[in-house]
Amino acid sequence: MNKALLLGTAGVAVAFGLLAAGYLAGLQTAEAEGTPQVVTIAAAETPLDRKGVEAVVREYLLSNPELILEVQQALETKQQEEQRVTHLNVIKEAKAEIFNAAYDGVVGNPDGKVTIVEFYDYNCSYCKRAQEDMQALTAADPELRFVLKEFPILGPDSQKAHVVSMAFRALAPEKYGEFHNALLGGAGRAGEDSAIKIALSLGVDEAKLREEMKNPEITKAFTATYDLANRLAITGTPSYVVGNEVVFGALGKEVLGEKIAAAKSCIEAATC
Repeated sequence: MNKALLLGTAGVAVAFGLLAAGYLAGLQTAEAEGTPQVVTIAAAETPLDRKGVEAVVREYLLSNPELILEVQQALETKQQEEQRVTHLNVIKEAKAEIFNAAYDGVVGNPDGKVTIVEFYDYNCSYCKRAQEDMQALTAADPELRFVLKEFPILGPDSQKAHVVSMAFRALAPEKYGEFHNALLGGAGRAGEDSAIKIALSLGVDEAKLREEMKNPEITKAFTATYDLANRLAITGTPSYVVGNEVVFGALGKEVLGEKIAAAKSCIEAATC
């Protein structure tokens, strides 16, 4: 779909360029031969041979295919810059909601100088792979605060697992990191039963847990996270907010480490 759109855009641009060039060439030739300008304009206003123009455009594109790549690269660069500016504005406007929402879990140093926010789903295979990155980064950097935004987008099982997670954190916030790692790192698909099993193994009373799972604030928290993700154009997991930047995908410990270092510099310069 995007490629077809780009091809169409390139074709239109080239067509206009060719038509303009043809018109000017005709005008110059007419003037050189002493033909009154009005005759050339009248000729230019006559109906164009669509098939002829399409054939010329096609031949031009086949002879200069690099033009399509240039248009695509220019469009991507423009879109990336527009997205960067949008992200910057959203992060500035919703800073407290992104980095300090009361309903989010926190691992690492809760008072750390730099914060990285992860949108995750317990059934996201890429989140499972990225779990080791989170653990390694928090272990290596005592100043790192890792905020976990529960973002269940992979079906009813995920929704139920995250409800249990939210309820568990409300009852035993000091054990939330342990619960999170156990559920995300577990084999098989996460759901209500597997989440409750882990919660009980960590000492939470089942009756209290099930009662807390009915708390309407959990649904409100999910709704707020979905809205925030929409404003940040986040549609998949894992996705991160680091400093003034939104990072999409499980890009690895090294890349996240670079983003964290940039965020530290941003904080030190008071530009975050």
